Order: sequence, then structure tokens, then C-alpha cells
Amino acid sequence: MTDNDFAAVIGELDDLLDAEKRALLEGDLEQVGRLLERKESLIDLLSQLEAGEMAQLENLNTKVKRNQALLDHALQGIKSVSQRLAALRRVRDSLDTYDESGKRQTIDMNKESSLEKRA
Repeated sequence: MTDNDFAAVIGELDDLLDAEKRALLEGDLEQVGRLLERKESLIDLLSQLEAGEMAQLENLNTKVKRNQALLDHALQGIKSVSQRLAALRRVRDSLDTYDESGKRQTIDMNKESSLEKRA
């Protein structure tokens, strides 16, 4: 790989990592997916570098690690939302109560049953 090719690949990967960061911070996971293929091909090109050229990649390595942390946090947020929605569905569909001995009882709430209030 010539120095010009190397600089072009580094520059393109640097720009791509910045775009990936923006997409992650904006929650645009579709854009992250679209960038993935190009990022993989650029990283494959960089894997062909000589050992002496690797020192120049430290800045890119920092950006890759930063973006991976952002992606991990985005996935963690998606899991949290999914768990919260599942909990809300359970609350809507049933009611948990406890008797005088502390034993839990689940009452299924369907549309046909109703709750009667007494004064």
C-alpha cells in the first residue's frame, strides 16, 4: 500500500468513525448498519499494513473503542426499554396481590372482568 493510499484509507475511516458516532448519539441505528459494510472493508485494507505503519493508527483505535462503547450503551438501552414494555404488558394483563400470610396471588385481568367499587 502506498503512502497516498494509506493516508486516503486512514482519512476515510476517520470520517466514517465520526459519522458512526453521530448516528449512535442520534439513535439512528439504520445509519449505523449502513456504515458497517464500508467500515469492515476499510479495516480489511488496513490489516494489510506493515508493522511500522501501525503506530499511525492509535487515533483511529481510540475512536473505534469509543464507538463500540456507544454501541454497547445503545444496545443496553434497547434491552431496558424492551424489559420495561414487557413489565407494563404484565401489569396491564394481570394484578398481583398478597394474602394475609404473604402468599402472592395473580389475578388475570381480561376485558370481560370488571372491578367493582363500593362506598
